Amino acid sequence: MQPNLIYIVADDLGFADLGCYGARSGSCGPVSPNIDALAAGGLRLTEGYANSPVCSPTRFALMTMRYQYRVRGGMEEPISSRSKGSTTLGLHPEIPTLPSLLRDAGYATALIGKWHLGYPPAFGPLRSGYDEFFGIMAGGVDYFTHCSGRGDHDLYEGEQPHHEVGYLTDVLSGRAIQYVEKMAGPAKAGRPFFLSLHYTAPHWPWETRDDAPVAEQVAQNLFHLDGGNIHTYRRMIQHMDEGIGNLVSALRQQGLLENTLIVFTSDNGGERFSDNWPLVGGKMDLTEGGIRVPWIAHWPEVIPPGSTSRQHCMTMDWSATLLELGGGRPHPEFPPDGVSLAKVLRDPSTTFERSLYWRMNHRHQRALRRGDWKYLMVDDHEYLFDLTADERERANLGHRYPERLEEMRASWLAWNASVPPIAQDAGVSVGYSSKDMPQR
Repeated sequence: MQPNLIYIVADDLGFADLGCYGARSGSCGPVSPNIDALAAGGLRLTEGYANSPVCSPTRFALMTMRYQYRVRGGMEEPISSRSKGSTTLGLHPEIPTLPSLLRDAGYATALIGKWHLGYPPAFGPLRSGYDEFFGIMAGGVDYFTHCSGRGDHDLYEGEQPHHEVGYLTDVLSGRAIQYVEKMAGPAKAGRPFFLSLHYTAPHWPWETRDDAPVAEQVAQNLFHLDGGNIHTYRRMIQHMDEGIGNLVSALRQQGLLENTLIVFTSDNGGERFSDNWPLVGGKMDLTEGGIRVPWIAHWPEVIPPGSTSRQHCMTMDWSATLLELGGGRPHPEFPPDGVSLAKVLRDPSTTFERSLYWRMNHRHQRALRRGDWKYLMVDDHEYLFDLTADERERANLGHRYPERLEEMRASWLAWNASVPPIAQDAGVSVGYSSKDMPQR
């Protein structure tokens, strides 16, 4: 029987923000006991990456199983609410996606949470393979009013505006549990489900479920530049973790947990209150802190508990993995760039060579990870790092190994020539600068 598939994506979660990746307990106790339990019962990857250090480009790769640069909207860093009404900046319905291909293979499909891949009527989850959608279209909303940075309401049931009182993280968790309970019967009868659960936590604004009064303060600027702290941030992760724990309990109660593959990750590296230790940088950076993220897979029937892996991978690889395990087939006109990790799930001691490429319009960044080595360019400065010895990317070895630097530069340039160039009008939306807070 094909497994049920659940793809959980946190928003702006840093590499070391979870207990199983080294997070320290705060005043409110362990930050992620339920996610940690998934890792303890399954597989934890220590050198896995996001396709981008910013949200919507990674989501293009997740959906298409291809480098995001192949789609015009994937060149935005990120898509902003100013794109509302655009017929260009989004995931075009004619492009095959992970949910559409799984649906072709017999799966029921649903997205609960963040879409951030363009607005109706040109774009939307229901137009790209999901049978059901409940969540937000924008890149971020207030957790209580569910309004975007433009001040417009942004919570939808399908494509219809939906008004519901509640803290958004809890609302999304509750909807996911309802979906599992609804689909339990069909799943046991032979029709599995694919659930994308894409939280906005712990993305700004900095609001726990006890911070409803903050909503009025941030209504004009969701970046919340004068608020937040590490304690609020950790509590936001805890709320998400509690919801995931309740979802796992629902799967267990319905007798579905053993044959359900749960994959957990973040869309990019951490933001201003994140802990990325020992990595440097964060969101918008191609240093390790911007792209190396937690990757956890839990599937009791298949994955040995307590497993770890150093397999190099990125977001689109996991989507290719889910497609293979679900019995789906790629569209021949849209061959995936992602590589399936199914054999790693079955035998976590297995690894294979995987070269990973990135580019960013922001600060003219480039990166290539191959084996122990990383080629990096930021602001036209080139670097070469041995990541096994220097995860913090402090010791530039380019002058010591000029031949290796040249070889990796040439490889990056060849890859870059294989994908469309960055559009001249592609946008970069940082949201704040050194005038708002000191640089990392």
